[in-house]
Amino acid sequence: MRLILQKTRLFGELVMFSHTLFSLPFAIIAMVWAAGGMASSHVLIWSLIALVAARNGANAFNRLVDKEFDEKNPRTSHRHLPQRLLQDKEVILFIVINYTVLIFAAYMLNPLCFALSPIAILLISSYSYTKRFTWLCHLYLGFTIASAPIGAWFAVTGQFDFVPFVLGTIVMLWIAGFDIIYATQDIEFDRETGLWSVPSYFGLTKSLWIARGLHFIMVLLLLFLYFYQDLGFIYLFGIGVSIILLLTEHKIIRPSNRKTMKIASYKLNQVISMVILACTLIDFYVTRM
Repeated sequence: MRLILQKTRLFGELVMFSHTLFSLPFAIIAMVWAAGGMASSHVLIWSLIALVAARNGANAFNRLVDKEFDEKNPRTSHRHLPQRLLQDKEVILFIVINYTVLIFAAYMLNPLCFALSPIAILLISSYSYTKRFTWLCHLYLGFTIASAPIGAWFAVTGQFDFVPFVLGTIVMLWIAGFDIIYATQDIEFDRETGLWSVPSYFGLTKSLWIARGLHFIMVLLLLFLYFYQDLGFIYLFGIGVSIILLLTEHKIIRPSNRKTMKIASYKLNQVISMVILACTLIDFYVTRM
């Protein structure tokens, strides 16, 4: 039992399970909007299982593929695979299990989700290789995570629509923006090892402006949904709070300060996603009472 608990903790750390807060809130918003209220327990349960399995599998795959670079980078050399806290074969088994669960969960939802599940696995796994040949890797990462709200909408309706792709674009721009901020810590390492990123290609100053631009467009799309979805004041209040948090995020960026960068890249964005989720749900149910 002690060994099982230890392995569970290590795998949770490996895939940074707490970072599910980046995609989960937008998936919930998509489900609520698509269902016109709370989705059925069947859809809710299998959607959450699919989301967690996809994210865990993709993150573990990324750690496995990046192992050689993580070993060389002083900032990441403490991670589980470089430190041999987990073996490659254990991580491979973990990936296979999660991707199998994803496919089965998609099957339990509807034919569209099941048909798209292999494509989803291909997309979320291929991100790990994009940093080897293009600085657009940050946008591709955002694109893969954008599958969460899009997939959640499909899980409820079983069909394509306009709104989930707007939500997906918001997620893509948001993720790409703060991933660029995070990558400013590795400018020199990426250049020395031949890895591509916006910071290593454009430099620190231009990269931060690109991140600001992506987040600015993200905010515009959130405001677009305010009008398009005929939302209320509470939603708008949540967007206002999120703007303040984004401004704070960009204000405190210090690539040489690891603690500050963790707050800017992760902590504040976890709060942003929860603020948007809470205000969107409250607004949705209050305006329909």
